Amino acid sequence: MDKDVSAGSTTTTFGTLALGLTLLAFGLGHTAVIDGVAAADVVPIATFVGGIALSVAGLFAFRDRDAFTGTAFASLAALWFTWGVTTEAGMAKNAAGLLLVLFALVALTLMLGASGSGTLSQGTFGLLFVSLVLLAIAQFGESAGLAKVGGWFAVVAGAVAWYAATAPLAKWPTVLPKRAAHRGVTATG
Repeated sequence: MDKDVSAGSTTTTFGTLALGLTLLAFGLGHTAVIDGVAAADVVPIATFVGGIALSVAGLFAFRDRDAFTGTAFASLAALWFTWGVTTEAGMAKNAAGLLLVLFALVALTLMLGASGSGTLSQGTFGLLFVSLVLLAIAQFGESAGLAKVGGWFAVVAGAVAWYAATAPLAKWPTVLPKRAAHRGVTATG
């Protein structure tokens, strides 16, 4: 995705779109910005779009010998499916916080591993990492305010992922254009 406009693979586009939509729903559920919509209300989206759709995308990526994308989608599918199932079962606060910490580590690994995948992928995983850390701390400390902040980070991560999926289809740029140096400015190093 480091080119001006990337064609992207169908698997990557599908998986990134599923991730973006799941993150948007998950984040908006935590922000409470939509009246009557809480995090528990987006469990079906997390389970089916995040869990099942990302599992399928991960399997197709592995079939295409794209180990990073397959790992990213399959591990995030596990996150969403686990979160959906445990939310429905009513997991204890500290156990939910631990789950979020563990998946924050997965998101950190994906962010570090996405160095060759472009800034949109790194940005999505980085924002997801921050979101999960904030939500974990909010779970441990029972802080609704911090949970809202974590939700907003998830919303932004979802928007970045949605853009990353839409850009190849719409032929939008995926990197910022480089600025030319002003007259008399030279590069060093």
